[in-house]
This record gives sequence, structure tokens and C-alpha cells, in this order.
Amino acid sequence: MGPNLLDALNVRVVGSGKKFLVLAHGLGTDQSVWSRILPYFRSHYKVILYDLVCAGSVNPDYFDFRRYNSLDAYVDDLLQILDSLGVDRCFYVGHSLSSMIGILAAIRRPELFSKLILIGASPRFLNDKDYHGGFEEGEIEKVFLAMEANYEAWVNGFAPLAVGADVPAAVREFSRTLFNVRPDISLFVSRTVFNSDLRGVLGLVKVPCCIIQTAKDVSVPTSVAMYLKEHLGGRNTVEMMNVEGHLPHLSAPALLAHHLNRALAR
Repeated sequence: MGPNLLDALNVRVVGSGKKFLVLAHGLGTDQSVWSRILPYFRSHYKVILYDLVCAGSVNPDYFDFRRYNSLDAYVDDLLQILDSLGVDRCFYVGHSLSSMIGILAAIRRPELFSKLILIGASPRFLNDKDYHGGFEEGEIEKVFLAMEANYEAWVNGFAPLAVGADVPAAVREFSRTLFNVRPDISLFVSRTVFNSDLRGVLGLVKVPCCIIQTAKDVSVPTSVAMYLKEHLGGRNTVEMMNVEGHLPHLSAPALLAHHLNRALAR
């Protein structure tokens, strides 16, 4: 990582509120994915935005393949950012990969988090006995082979599936940020995510959580949201969005902002 983590990960704090709100993006996007959400919250919160080290907007030289071979290093980055900014309490909104990062951060430093809001979250993407994560191992290996064979073609095929809803602008935006990720980094992080299994530690999360789940998500079945609600160790709620797709902040930002406001007010 570079000499200054805040600079390396493009950390920004915007807004005029008193409470801190972290917006943390998922794999294949960067902090720009929140641009349509930000106007709803900047007058009520100090909003912290940053890019994961695997984002295409970050210098790829900062991505240490040995260090980022598990989710723990991403948790280290998040906690270092919050400590560097002097944050002693925050609301945390994490999408997909960043929902997993938030869960682990809340186990390590529960006093930092007033609430976790988890969008498109999954503790385990692979199916297992008595658990439906949504993917068989053979299916995932085919995805990895497609990414290796022709990354651009894979992006062009995957982006519309991930967005789900018929929102061409959202597909274009997700395609842009996904294509900006260096292919070897994208593949490496994808393998890390799909090999992760947080099911055994969910009960250690005592921070209140709100799980936001769309009606149809190619990456996360609805049953996973219910699994999280039942197994996270704190007071948990589920907010169902009547839209399709894994990226509601791109495809239905006004509706997502409504659900976020409800979750934050509880």
C-alpha cells in the first residue's frame, strides 16, 4: 500500500451532518456507484466514501496479492480509515463484498458501529449441505475460466445479468467500473470471495443489522437474506425491495435511498 492509505484509497468525507455514515462498494464497482444515493444523505450525515484496494480507480500497484488473499486485510483497511478520520461511531452500509467486510469489522470492533446495513450480502456463495448459497462449485469454475479466457466478453455478458433490471444506463455504468478492474485482480478477488465462508462467525455479530435484499438477485438468493437474519447475533431486520438485480444503487437509487432511510431510523 502507498504511504497514505487515505490518499491511496481515495477517501472522501462529504456532508454536513453530525453522525458518520460509511458507504462501502462491492467488487467490480468503486465509490462512484453511490453517486445517485449521496444526495439523499449528505445534508444529514458526514458520509465517508472510499475505494476498495481492488477497485479500478485505485493504483493496481497497491494490490498486494499476498496480503489480500483473505478478507481480513480489507477489514484492516476499513478500520485504519475510520481510526485515521477519528471516527468513534458510525452507521455502515456495505454492498456485497463490503457487507462481508463490515460483518468482520463489527466482530473485531463492535463499539465502532451503531448499525450495519447489508445490501446483496452473502456469508457463503457456494451451496452446501442444508445451505443454498446460489452456486455450485463447477458453475463458479466455469465463470473463472470465462474471466481468464476473455475478460471483456465476460464483462459484457455478466453486467446485464448482475443489474437484472432493464436499466441500460446502469448496465453501462457497471460495465465501465468492472472493466476498469485489472483482469488478474478481478479474478483473484473473485476467487477469494467465493472461497470465503462467514457462516461460522455470524453469531459473533452483536451490532444491529438490516439486510436489504432485492426480489431477484442473480448472485444472492432470497433465502440467504433470511439465513443472515436468523444467524447474525444481534437484533436483525430484512428489507425486501420490489426490484430485480444485485445493484439497486445503480438501477433503483431512489427506492434504495427510501429503504436506507427506514433502516437508519430504526
